[in-house]
Amino acid sequence: MREKLRVWAALVGSGLAGMLVALQSRINGGLSQELGNGFVVAAVSFGSGLVILSVLLLFSRRGRRGLVRLRSEVRSRHLPWWALCGGAGGAFFVLNQGLVAPLTGLALFTVGIVAGQVVGGLLLDKAGLGPGGRIDPTMPRLIGTCLAIAAVIVSVGSGAGSTVWLVVFPVIVGAGVAAQSMVNGLVRAAAQSALTATFINFVVGTALLVAFAAVSVLVSGWPTHWPSEPWHYLGGLIGTIFIAVAAMLVRTAGVLLLSMSNVAGQLIAAVLFEVGMPLAGGVSTGMFVGAGVALLALVAAAIPSRRS
Repeated sequence: MREKLRVWAALVGSGLAGMLVALQSRINGGLSQELGNGFVVAAVSFGSGLVILSVLLLFSRRGRRGLVRLRSEVRSRHLPWWALCGGAGGAFFVLNQGLVAPLTGLALFTVGIVAGQVVGGLLLDKAGLGPGGRIDPTMPRLIGTCLAIAAVIVSVGSGAGSTVWLVVFPVIVGAGVAAQSMVNGLVRAAAQSALTATFINFVVGTALLVAFAAVSVLVSGWPTHWPSEPWHYLGGLIGTIFIAVAAMLVRTAGVLLLSMSNVAGQLIAAVLFEVGMPLAGGVSTGMFVGAGVALLALVAAAIPSRRS
């Protein structure tokens, strides 16, 4: 009984952490609207997260040892060099928070991310690229994938604006997030430290986003108006809190259930934010239905792994 309570507490905590991801999207999307430059917003968000993680790494002996192990694993070719590039997935996710979410709205953006994660996870498991090896698609997972695609179609079909086609970008980015999770597992196993794996992610992501931001500033100039409210700059801190919570809870709940509850929290919070603090045109009935179908897709996709 006590063990079940611990698992349920972990799932609730993970759901709340997922809501933090939606909050991060809302903050970065709002800052992008204020600055008029999503590239600079993404660099600021990821860069501030890197600063926080660098400080944590200074006080973590295990994290520093993880860097040494990681270097040895890459040099010996036990870990492929491309596994270190997982931060690109997170970078493009944060970049889309500032570029796409303000146009599509947070709810539709999140539904697209979920669909991309489910479809991308299915294909990556089939290819056997993850730490768990090849996982053939089962009927429930195929049903979950179809439901995820249906969620996007329903949500897009309800949109009256001319920008709803932009949902294709969060779908692609969602697949990239699934790939990021895959390679993060490889890096974490090689380094024997979640902090080390997260730090490498933020180093790669920050390097990419600073390069993009530099080009954007050269073309369009540095933003002239920076909002004075401190909450506009909390995106990086929220990202690191989410990662820390996930690292603490994964042993209790397991990867699959943790991911399910996390994405459920994202979807619920995204709809609530779009109702109360909309980035775009608010939430339509179709978007409500689409978010519900996306939740069903997650449950269906999880059935076979949960049974095993």
